[in-house]
Amino acid sequence: MRRILIFSDLDGSLLDATTYSYKDASEALTALTQRGATLILVSSKTRVEMEPLRRCLGNQHPFIVENGGAIYIPYGTCSLSLEGTLDREAYRVLELGTPYATLRAALKEIRQEMGCRLRGFGDLTLAEVVQLTGMSAQDAQLAMQREYDEPFVMDGAVVAWQDLLVAADRRGLCCTRGGRFYHLMGANDKGIASRRLIDWYRRLAQLEGQPLVTVALGDSLNDLPMLEVVDYPILVQKPNGSYDPDVQLPHLIHADGVGPVGWNRSLMALLPTL
Repeated sequence: MRRILIFSDLDGSLLDATTYSYKDASEALTALTQRGATLILVSSKTRVEMEPLRRCLGNQHPFIVENGGAIYIPYGTCSLSLEGTLDREAYRVLELGTPYATLRAALKEIRQEMGCRLRGFGDLTLAEVVQLTGMSAQDAQLAMQREYDEPFVMDGAVVAWQDLLVAADRRGLCCTRGGRFYHLMGANDKGIASRRLIDWYRRLAQLEGQPLVTVALGDSLNDLPMLEVVDYPILVQKPNGSYDPDVQLPHLIHADGVGPVGWNRSLMALLPTL
């Protein structure tokens, strides 16, 4: 038997982009549990956003927050030595990202330098975040508790993507694009964080005499680094039925369906072959 390690984006992939429901992925979620697969949730969401969802899913595995800003490992889930982790509440935490205050200051500099209206979550009111995301006020409050990643909007400004990348790079930072927002962050991404967990789980699989097989599912450019590091990368359709044209890989699997529908179908088709 192989040890199966699955990384999944949330909004627009496991979760419906509008309702944030995972109902349409229920069949595959059950099948993963029956196979003993490890499901790693990977998102631009904050830790406090992801914790209620993990409780609903009954997910006890490590998870990756804020576009790879940190890996949260619940106590008791990994028997291996995890180098560089800090103890925090119920977790061992591996911090890979840049502190939020640094990102906020950099966004302000970039905004002034480029002469355009870039507004991050730290500039938005709670009502504006609710309007932009479709979240409840309670969930939006959790989304605004950032630690390693600043989502931002351009508010009608015409800004060349390459110019944004250059401006961020001059400050030792990076930009990427998710389903709804652009993101300013440090030298971290979903792929770097996923690779650290792959290395840990591969060591564990070797101790158990099992081969490790890895899968990842996402729908946007910020998922590309994660898709690049696994054996089976799966790209889920966006709400309009299209695939993100900026996500290109030689062996990319295109899910037949939008969001959790495509997530479910692709895994149900793949699991019997693993």
